Amino acid sequence: MHGHGRSSCSLPEDAFGLALFLDIDGTLLDIAQTPEAVVVPPGLPESLKRLAERLEGALALITGRSIGTVDALFRLPATAVSGLHGAEWRGADGRTATIATTEAFELARRHLRRQTADMPGVVFEDKGAAIAAHYRLAPEREAQVRELMEAIAGPVVDGWELQEGKQVVELRPRGRDKGDALVFFMSETPFRGRRPVAVGDDVTDEAMFAAANRLDGLSVRVGLDGRQSLARGRVRAPSDVRDWLARISA
Repeated sequence: MHGHGRSSCSLPEDAFGLALFLDIDGTLLDIAQTPEAVVVPPGLPESLKRLAERLEGALALITGRSIGTVDALFRLPATAVSGLHGAEWRGADGRTATIATTEAFELARRHLRRQTADMPGVVFEDKGAAIAAHYRLAPEREAQVRELMEAIAGPVVDGWELQEGKQVVELRPRGRDKGDALVFFMSETPFRGRRPVAVGDDVTDEAMFAAANRLDGLSVRVGLDGRQSLARGRVRAPSDVRDWLARISA
């Protein structure tokens, strides 16, 4: 594993022959205090749209957010997306696959919404087939949030699993990850036959890095905090990723 940072030269300066797989929060967008507070910088959706056209559609956003939220943020309905860490997807051709919830999961959703309402600083996020509790505004509640999420996960353990991220604990559909999403897209037109480039920032992106590495692609982690990663390259911040996208899409 690589533990130390590299400059933005980790990112290729020519998009020819590539298939791009991009995380959103902490990669394309700066992390915000709450999920709703993220800002999509001017020009970013246009860069993504131009680049997707240049790559003949071989660009996918792979995120923990739901596809509906991604569409609301970027308004790029023709772009391939995998949401909920690989559990749902929309192909470049518009085909979709989503996850149905269960009665037990709906109970878990209501319970988490109620409990977090009484925990100042803890933010409940409803993603549809996944739910999360963010403690970025109340880091002292980390243990309390973990305990609550473990209790909520018990009755739905057959279909859902806990996933930790940057100051968040999430209950997400079991059995799929971002690496699965990348491999699936790479088996499909227009991604097939191209070299995958995976860019992400969090522990949930490690499966995507591993998949890109297995396919002789590039893996780039955003952040120079020294955390161990399977990514073979590093860049400093989301602004570096946005600048890169603007350059190769121009």
